[in-house]
Amino acid sequence: MEFSDRTLKCIDCGSDFVFTAGEQVFFNDKQFKNDPKRCKQCKAKRARGSQKVRPETRTTCSECGAETTVPFKPTQGRPVLCRSCFQRLGNLRAVPETAD
Repeated sequence: MEFSDRTLKCIDCGSDFVFTAGEQVFFNDKQFKNDPKRCKQCKAKRARGSQKVRPETRTTCSECGAETTVPFKPTQGRPVLCRSCFQRLGNLRAVPETAD
């Protein structure tokens, strides 16, 4: 089977990139059915991870009343704890109760 270089469009950045004959041979040998969708730069960026910033929500600790931030949006009816109360209560739950 004869392969020649083809120009494809990246779905992330929209730039054109070359799908070389050698890459096509590799894809054919591995029996990949689909052509690549991303250029090398976008593929590398995707592989590193997108370093997403978590949204911080300001709220009041249900235990001590201190102002705190949490990395999620609190839902109604569920307690929200500051870091120190969370760690303190977590340690209390981790200690097994002894039955006499």
